[in-house]
Amino acid sequence: MGEVEIHIQADINPTEDETKVKRALENVFSNLQFEITPLRHGSLLTARTRGLDGLTKLYNLLRRERIRDAARAVLYGGVGEHTIVFYLNKQAAYAGHVSFSQQVAESPLGPIKVEIRCDNPRDIIDWLAPKTT
Repeated sequence: MGEVEIHIQADINPTEDETKVKRALENVFSNLQFEITPLRHGSLLTARTRGLDGLTKLYNLLRRERIRDAARAVLYGGVGEHTIVFYLNKQAAYAGHVSFSQQVAESPLGPIKVEIRCDNPRDIIDWLAPKTT
């Protein structure tokens, strides 16, 4: 599948615990390297990982939660030439679940933005969320 890079961003609001926001990301992705940037209100948590290993937890969660078809639709909705962009609910991720979100969050805490950079996004989607029918 070639080179795969995963970039994840989440706001850490002044009311949130940085450790819990990191845990939310670690519940869905593996081998993360974190960076924190102070913002005017709170801070921005950026995480990076590489390869399919970084997506293994997401792969397993999509099967456990039985949401592959929904995930497939969301992922295809975010496909660019060499990227897939999607958003996850931060509270659900902290609880160890996958819940897709909109860019403008339904949650007051803001979403987790995920960008997967790769040569062929469709191959990644077929691997992560193959058709179940």
